[in-house]
Amino acid sequence: MDDPTLSNQRNQSVPSTPSLNVPTTMSDSSFHLENLPSRTMHINRMINSSYNRSPSRTIYSDRFIPSRSGSNFALFDISNSPTSTEGKEDGSGTYNSLLRAALFGPDTPDKKDSLDAPACRNIFRYKTETKRSLHSLSPFGLDDSVPGISHSPVKAPRKVPRSPYKVLDAPALQDDFYLNLVDWSSNNVLAVGLGNCVYLWNACSSKVTKLCDLGIDDSVCSVSWAQRGTHLAVGTSDGEVEIWDASRCQRVRTMEGHRLRVGALAWSSSLLSSGSRDKSILQRDIRAPDDFASKLSGHKSEVCGLKWSYDNRELASGGNDNKLFVWNQLSTQPVLKYCEHTAAVKAIAWSPHLHGLLASGGGTADRCIRFWNTTTNTHLSCMDTGSQVCNLVWSKNVNELVSTHGYSQNQIIVWRYPTMSKLATLTGHTYRVLYLAISPDGQTIVTGAGDETLRFWNIFPSPKSQNTDSEIGASSFGRTTIR
Repeated sequence: MDDPTLSNQRNQSVPSTPSLNVPTTMSDSSFHLENLPSRTMHINRMINSSYNRSPSRTIYSDRFIPSRSGSNFALFDISNSPTSTEGKEDGSGTYNSLLRAALFGPDTPDKKDSLDAPACRNIFRYKTETKRSLHSLSPFGLDDSVPGISHSPVKAPRKVPRSPYKVLDAPALQDDFYLNLVDWSSNNVLAVGLGNCVYLWNACSSKVTKLCDLGIDDSVCSVSWAQRGTHLAVGTSDGEVEIWDASRCQRVRTMEGHRLRVGALAWSSSLLSSGSRDKSILQRDIRAPDDFASKLSGHKSEVCGLKWSYDNRELASGGNDNKLFVWNQLSTQPVLKYCEHTAAVKAIAWSPHLHGLLASGGGTADRCIRFWNTTTNTHLSCMDTGSQVCNLVWSKNVNELVSTHGYSQNQIIVWRYPTMSKLATLTGHTYRVLYLAISPDGQTIVTGAGDETLRFWNIFPSPKSQNTDSEIGASSFGRTTIR
């Protein structure tokens, strides 16, 4: 145990722990408090000098010093030396190309030697030859020619033709705001009341058929097609409602009940509602032998607008008393009353897109289109159109609607809902545009006016493709007569 050899071996195998992490060439005895400043300067000089450390030994310190050899300074033009060896693809090359094209244009060279390069001088200069896509997925709006960028199909704004594709002469078409003399059937047949006669125009063959003649002492005040089939209801100035089978040109029955003219008609399956100048609305079941099943009272003046909702649960009525009423299937008194209009309410339209959404338009003293939620009984919004609102129809294919107007501009306006931004304003009629109907495919409307013309317009897209313009009737532009 006291062998000096063992003692020397033991002392050599257990080295003393140094108090500072310094190279082994420096002895601990050289560190004293009085020599600390000079020793510290000496250590700093050694650290900053090209001191060769062992490659197998890892040196840890209290802060991170990044390796300049692993930094990509070329991306920010800090260093002119390349960061990748020859033959090795730079991982940021694609990003550099896209960023350069976004900031300087697609024709900018890949390398810029100095700030005097032409690409850099383009930063604050207009460049008319560079066309950027407004609908690009890139936040920079990159041009389509930039490689590596995939774009979604650009949705071009829909163009509404400003001219009608067909004009029909309609002699004796009355200039009366309170009548409804035009309707388009599900079988693509247009019915028009001209004087004391009803004419049918087949939109497929352009064939004109005279359906009926009421005689010299009577006149047609309203026409309305059944939702399905070939039955047409005709309201007369004598207060009668006639049901005609258009396929056979035969009258099915005549129903009485009103004392004055019948200017408004609306179908709900086999139920037919008729509004009259006698201020009443009659509910008629054409399957029953009675002339009418119930009488709805509430308006204080002529009923000039009637529309059933798409689910056939609610009936909206407008009158010359400036009132808009809503009825259900069983009520004889209105369940909802809207009195905000300041003129006659003839224009009424239910939305096919949202349950309970109702639009109404007022006459000359009102000029407003108002929207209502009949489910919550709330007034949603109001749009002042600047002229008499004669008709409203909602598109079945898109969330848009069209309005026709009288005094004083006689225009047709296509609106986008709910923003109520104008898509198109169509002109051509020289009198009030009092009559409006929409084709069964929902793309075409026909308008009638006191100028004794019917004009056909392609304004709505098809249900399948809402980006392509309809070409229906484009080759058949012309002016013919309906009788």
